Amino acid sequence: MDMRSILQATAVMPVLTVQDATTAGDLALALVEGGITVFEVLLRTPAAIAGLAAMVRAAPQARIGAGTLLHRDDVLRAVDAGADFGVSPALTPGLAAAVHEARLPFLPGVNTPSEVLAAWDLGFDTQKLFPAQGAQGVAWLQAIGPVFPLVHFCPTGGIRAADVPTYLALSNCLAVGGSWVAPPDLVQRRDWKAITALARQASAMRRT
Repeated sequence: MDMRSILQATAVMPVLTVQDATTAGDLALALVEGGITVFEVLLRTPAAIAGLAAMVRAAPQARIGAGTLLHRDDVLRAVDAGADFGVSPALTPGLAAAVHEARLPFLPGVNTPSEVLAAWDLGFDTQKLFPAQGAQGVAWLQAIGPVFPLVHFCPTGGIRAADVPTYLALSNCLAVGGSWVAPPDLVQRRDWKAITALARQASAMRRT
């Protein structure tokens, strides 16, 4: 599947920080039980790669991505762990070449019109607005839409559940990424029921 098709399967993409790989499989199952089958694991902790691999094994029905890909080695590690897609906070020609070579669906981060155009030129028509800075990204997406009508976005960064409906009302917003679906305190307490409840709320959100 390409990146746009993956995001069309969800309106909310949880962004996950894995501190303990032994709980990652349970976290994935809690999200899936709540109706969320697309989520991103940030490669920012020592447990991230092992946690990603555990999620892939535990929830084969889900599309699980690796986030914070910065270099070619990050792409290779993500692919080896079984990631279905990759996400980055920014884009370089080298990173673009690596994901194209790996045939990994990819969501590059952008924050200016020049970055949108550069990512489009490198073959990416689905991009991540980062940081969206809460609700402020709505105005940015509204302004950029007529300029790049063929580009669609997944905003992330500081977005709260209350901001989601406004984003999803935009024609160029495919999905919204956020960490509120699996907050660190609930993960640390292994409160899977609470996370499933939050996932159920998120999966009920729809594009308008």
